[in-house]
Parts: sequence; structure tokens; C-alpha cells
Amino acid sequence: MPPRIFLDTSAIFSALWSATGGGRELLKLSEANAIRATVSSHVLAETDSVVRRKAGGRVGELVMLLDDTRLEIVPAAEQAREEQSLALLSYTNDAKVIAAAWQAEVDYFVTLDRQHFLDNEPLKAAVPFPIGTPGDCLAWLSVQLSTPESE
Repeated sequence: MPPRIFLDTSAIFSALWSATGGGRELLKLSEANAIRATVSSHVLAETDSVVRRKAGGRVGELVMLLDDTRLEIVPAAEQAREEQSLALLSYTNDAKVIAAAWQAEVDYFVTLDRQHFLDNEPLKAAVPFPIGTPGDCLAWLSVQLSTPESE
């Protein structure tokens, strides 16, 4: 089974904004079934809001990009997981996002949000998956995809 990579709003927005960046590369890998790009419905709603506010003319492009990617949409996390996440993050929306990834047992969490995720050492120590940028994830994937599965 391909690795499940959870993309937050910043990762999806960067994939829309740059056709050659790491975020777009991850979407291409998902389209090729090399990974399973995963999001929550909260991330989709947040992404739609951000794109409408910052790049309203690109909403159609976002829809086509995500449709081609064949995203796996995971449900919101249970309240206990959200509360656990909120204890590690000061921002409710981000707690909902990391809680959904945690509940879904993803293999990697991709973000560009330094303040709440990338530089949050207590969070990174608490969750059972790596947290990194699109580029970090691509480097992690190159190791994962080149290592034979143990039997």
C-alpha cells in the first residue's frame, strides 16, 4: 500500500501556486498512485476559503488539480483526539487538522506552517508520524520508496 501523506492547507495552496514545487510534485505522485494524498474535509474547506480570498480566479484550477489527485478524504477526528491535539497547539483550526491526520494514522504530515507545526517540538514528539515541508516529505519518500519492504 502506498504511503499515506496528509496535506494541510498551506501544502495544497503551494501546490496550486507553483507548478514545479514540492507540493505539486506530491500531487503528481498521488495521481500516479505512488502515494495516497490525504486531507480532511476541514482542510478542503479551509483551502477553498484561502484560494477564494487570495487567488479567486484559480478556484477552478484548484478543483481540477485536486480531482486529478484522487484525494483520500478522512473524517474529522473524535473529540478526545481533538482535545489532545489542542493541548499541543494554541490554534483550534490547526488542532482539528493534526487530529484528523493522527486519527487517520497517516505516514507523514506535510505543511509549510512553521509557527504551529514545523517548529512545534512538543507536537512533533507527540505524534506518531513525521511533520515536514513538501521537500522534506519528498526526501523521506525517496528513502521509503527505495527501501524494499520487510517480509
